[in-house]
Amino acid sequence: MTSTRAGPNPETEDQTEEPRDFVKYSFFHVRPEWRRLPPETREEGKAAFVRVLEHPPTDALLRTYSLVGLKADIEMMVWFIAPELAPIQELHSRLLGTPLGGYLDTPYSYLGMGRRSEYLGDHAHEGEGSEARRRPFDLPYLFVYPFVKKREWYGLSFEERRRIMGEHFRIGHKYPKVRIHTGYSFGLDDMEFILSFEAESPAEFLDLVNDLRPTEASRYTARETPIFTCVLTSARRMLDLADGSP
Repeated sequence: MTSTRAGPNPETEDQTEEPRDFVKYSFFHVRPEWRRLPPETREEGKAAFVRVLEHPPTDALLRTYSLVGLKADIEMMVWFIAPELAPIQELHSRLLGTPLGGYLDTPYSYLGMGRRSEYLGDHAHEGEGSEARRRPFDLPYLFVYPFVKKREWYGLSFEERRRIMGEHFRIGHKYPKVRIHTGYSFGLDDMEFILSFEAESPAEFLDLVNDLRPTEASRYTARETPIFTCVLTSARRMLDLADGSP
């Protein structure tokens, strides 16, 4: 069923008046050549990298995560949040300009923008798209994945999509300790959404995803991989783990 709704679109009206933040997830791979350098050279390079991460641009914030042993081709992730794109570019340029920057690859990189979910209506709950501005809860684990819906989803009426998403939200309410951050990537990046979930344990997130699999909304999923399990850590600890010197 396609939508024939006339007049204001509830999906877009007043969205441009909301305060929004850009969210950027940058995944880094440290080349093996770095670990063959003398220890003192690596120490200087790591110290310079940490200084950049510990002094982000004004009005911006970041969190650092380790993926050592959890993903084959990456060891580090930086979650960066800023009101404009310029601070994101500045931070990454400064990181690339460090001695370690010359030994880094970025196999995965995702950009999105915060926006209040149009499907929540008046039943918004903290941490599930009720806020346009992203703020980390600093829980131990962050699960990140890009997300694309089938085109058939957009052929449904807005009312039908809201009905289907209602089941999705009800299941989410069973896991109040899992906090969702939705980044909208339409026109900004290759994916439609970049989702991340903060949790206190991997088990509760696994159970949430398992419960969501049979829902009607899941039938309209085109792609939700790759998925990343990230462990919150300090910038220095993240680098030491990637460096092989825990």
